[in-house]
Amino acid sequence: MNICLIGDGLASLTLAKNLINKNIKVDICYENRKKPHFNSRTIGISKDNLDFFNKEIVKINQKKICKIKKIEIYSEKFENEKVLNFVGKKELFSIVKNKEIFKILNSNLNKSKFFKKILVKNKIIYKKILKDKKYDLIINLDSKNNISKNFFSNKIMKDYSSFAYTSIIKHKKIENNKAIQIFTKIGPIAFLPISNSETSIVFSIVNQQKNITEKDFIYLIKNFNKKYEIKDFSKVEKFKLETSISRNYYKHNLLAFGDCLHKIHPLAGQGFNMILRDIKVLSSIIQNRIDLGFPIDFSICKEFENKTKHYNFLFSIGNDFIYEFFKFDNNYKNNYLNYLLKFFSKNEIFNKFAHRYADRGLFIE
Repeated sequence: MNICLIGDGLASLTLAKNLINKNIKVDICYENRKKPHFNSRTIGISKDNLDFFNKEIVKINQKKICKIKKIEIYSEKFENEKVLNFVGKKELFSIVKNKEIFKILNSNLNKSKFFKKILVKNKIIYKKILKDKKYDLIINLDSKNNISKNFFSNKIMKDYSSFAYTSIIKHKKIENNKAIQIFTKIGPIAFLPISNSETSIVFSIVNQQKNITEKDFIYLIKNFNKKYEIKDFSKVEKFKLETSISRNYYKHNLLAFGDCLHKIHPLAGQGFNMILRDIKVLSSIIQNRIDLGFPIDFSICKEFENKTKHYNFLFSIGNDFIYEFFKFDNNYKNNYLNYLLKFFSKNEIFNKFAHRYADRGLFIE
């Protein structure tokens, strides 16, 4: 069996390792375009997805993972008063640096005889790939290439007119297992622990009228930080914020995946978790075919769409609703939403639903 993955991002490498573990030959075709290197980016992985990653993809060194046991949500509107609070008996989710996952995946893939990377020097090569009968399945994970434009351009789009600014702070060593989210008047800011002496910051600044300088960013963080004795900031990086949901999942044996399929706002840390849930579903479909001796062909694409499309749509819309809910709350002077949130934070049923939503999404297993 041969599968071609188009794109060499984190989703592509993760899917490749999962497929190679099934002894499926994988070619990754990629363009040598200039890509930003986000050294300050981190990934939040739910407990359920981390278990899947460690078992079905590759085991991550526990020393590289920070387990989050508490989440506290504040609102600047109410003088940084706590409006939501989640506490888990075990970890709620884990934080790991992007570069650590890239490192472990690349290291493992490059050792495999089932894996090969192919540089796409000419865009005509894509036509050859699509016509090449050696591939049982072609999966496009690159949202910016010609394949996305030609086959998966029909999307539900939302531009937040915002950028997320990221940095990693070094601070005085403390017990650091609590994630903090503050909904400010200019956008949500998240403090995500990496270790007892490092914390990642993601600040999504809304309706941006001017470019935020590194000096501006540091000033804002120091203003909202009430917890850490900061020693240093890493280089401040930024990326554009948008939600996109592809209306089309496949064309013959060509399947959309990863960023080509969906992107969401990072406020709930669910982007990579959605991709891992998709990998879990696709992996299960392929494994069932292998066990039954059925071929890997275009019918996999249809089955994958049937099992994920409605969940991915509802989850993306739900994530956007959370963003709009707090944005609406900050724009009005009444306190009703604040009281409502405090009520929900003490409600056991709501807490169970919120934990499950963050851990497993909307999939019913």
